[in-house]
Formats: sequence, C-alpha cells, structure tokens
Amino acid sequence: MRTLLPWLMLAVAAPAAAASPGPLPVEAAARFAQLALDCVQREYPNKISHVLASDRDARTPRELTPVFYGCFDWHSDVHGHWLLARLARLHPDAPYAPLARAALARSLTPAGIAAEVAYLGTPGRASFERPYGLAWLLALAAELRAWGDADARAWSAALAPLEQAAAARLSDWLPKLAYPIRTGEHNQTAFSFGLVWDWAAATGDSAMLALLRGKAATFYQRDRDCPIAYEPSGEDFLSPCLAEADFMRRVLAPAQFAQWLGAFLPGIPRTDKPWLAPGIVTDRSDPKLAHIDGLNLSRAWMLRGIARGLPARDARRAALESAAAAHAAAALPAVTGEHYEGGHWLGTFAVYLLTGQRP
Repeated sequence: MRTLLPWLMLAVAAPAAAASPGPLPVEAAARFAQLALDCVQREYPNKISHVLASDRDARTPRELTPVFYGCFDWHSDVHGHWLLARLARLHPDAPYAPLARAALARSLTPAGIAAEVAYLGTPGRASFERPYGLAWLLALAAELRAWGDADARAWSAALAPLEQAAAARLSDWLPKLAYPIRTGEHNQTAFSFGLVWDWAAATGDSAMLALLRGKAATFYQRDRDCPIAYEPSGEDFLSPCLAEADFMRRVLAPAQFAQWLGAFLPGIPRTDKPWLAPGIVTDRSDPKLAHIDGLNLSRAWMLRGIARGLPARDARRAALESAAAAHAAAALPAVTGEHYEGGHWLGTFAVYLLTGQRP
C-alpha cells in the first residue's frame, strides 16, 4: 500500500479537468483482483436473502442462484464479477487476467443465467436485491458491453436475459415508488440510481433515463440543507447526502448543479480547508462496523464526482477534492482481505474509486 498512496493522492486530488493519473499500479490491481478471485465461487459462509414458499425452497445458495452464489451474498458476488471484468479489461496482460477471465467464463453461461432469471421471476421475490444488487448487475452488464473482446461479447450475450430482467424489474418499480429511500445501506435509492443511470446512458435506454429524471425531480430537486453533520450512522457504507448529490450531478447541467448544490450542501467551503472527516472503524472483524471502510471509499468517489459535476472555476472543487483524498487515504490501506467480513466486497469499492466510476 505504501507504493499505492502517492499515486492515489494524484488520482483523487487532481482537478477534474486535468488528465487522469497513470494506470492503477499492477501490485494494487493484483491484490484487489485476488480478493474477488477468492470469493466469486466460494459458497460459504453465506448470507442469503431468500423467501421460502415451501420445504422445497430450502436449498443451498449454489442451487438457488447458480451463478451469483459466492462472496457471502448475491450482490457482492455480482460486483465481484464486475471487479474481475473491469480489471481484466483495463489490464489484459496482467498475471491475474487469465484467472479473471476463467472465473467469468465459469460463471457467465447461458444455462446458469437462465436459472438466475427463473429465480428472480419466481412469485414472492419482487423485492429481491432491489435496488442495490440489480443496479450492480446492470453495472456488470455495462462493463462487459464496453469490453472489445470476443469472450466478453459472449459473456455479455449470456448475461443479457438477466440484464433485461433486472432492468424490467426496476422499470416496473420506479413509477410505483412514492418516496426516496435515504438510508446509508443497500436500500438507498440515490446510489443505485447513479449506477442505473450510467448503464442506461451507456446502452442508450432513453426510457430508463426518463424514469430516473422524473424521480430526480420528484425526490431530490427541491431538497435543501442536507444534514451531513448527522452522518455517518454506525453501519453506513453509503452517504445519503453525498450519494444524492453524486446522482444529481449526472442529471443536471453544471450551472444548474452548482446552484442546486449550494442549497443542498451550503456548508461546502470555497477554499481547500479541511471538511468532512473520514469515518472511524473500530473493529474490522465485525461485518457491520466494517461498513465504515466502505463509507470512506464511496465518499471519496462521490466527492470526486460532485467536484467533476461543477463548473471548472467553481471554488468548492478544492475542498471536495481535498476531502476525497483524505477519505481514500484513510480507507485504502484497510482493503487487505484480512477479515472476510470486509474482504468479500471492499475490493470492488476500491477498484470503483481508483479506475473511475463509469464503464
């Protein structure tokens, strides 16, 4: 990690208009890839979110969801596959790339995906992995689509039925969702809306973009004075305030976003003085307390995204970029895999931060 931190400080603190820093160092990418390789086909321990309609539904994770049964839970396995696809695409000659490709090939088969689609469509599972896991599934689909590789095209084709099912599930849900979900965990709407927006933009799904624009206007456009001083809650891995702003910078033009942000987070300094201290992690072996490492990572990329959404001369960018650097530097050394409680998912958050959010 000592060799990564200087690169990280450039990656996080550089002005959004500047050229991106050099590629993610091979040793860091290898470490994050190994975290995913260690879990994407590891069935136990496992925490399933599963509705049983009868005794017949008491089955193992591998039987229930034969593709995404690893990494402790379904959504972590989905974004573990995203991590492998992202790193293999960006570093095709890295030593871990053949292992990543082999893992993707084992998982993304037409038969396995058909079973996943059947599971998702079973009555009683309307809220399964909604919205977080479904949003990450779309992010995985977008990553495969962005990869100009014959195998990736085959994996993308295999995944397509589940991609379509996930998008349809969200499209059906969004018109009925009357209120935003403002938690700091999986159910939060703003973060997932950002992932889904990026997928819809990449695939040209104008209907999904229109749905999300409508929810941005209804849920968030009139928000004021977000109570960021009340964050974090003790088990957050997402910031309700920053995730909302990071979504809205996708929806609004820079000048509009700058005005909206001034009302939503009026306390952002117009200098680079310290603002928004990183969260404190007291026990990384506790799966909920370890969420704070993820909060620091997600805050870092959200702060960068918010800065990038502002006009180039906006004076708040310096404070946002400085806070992003502090959060990333606090969290990245903890992404080691020492404890499976964090090791099964934090690598994804680290890669999402260090390689840029969008496909």
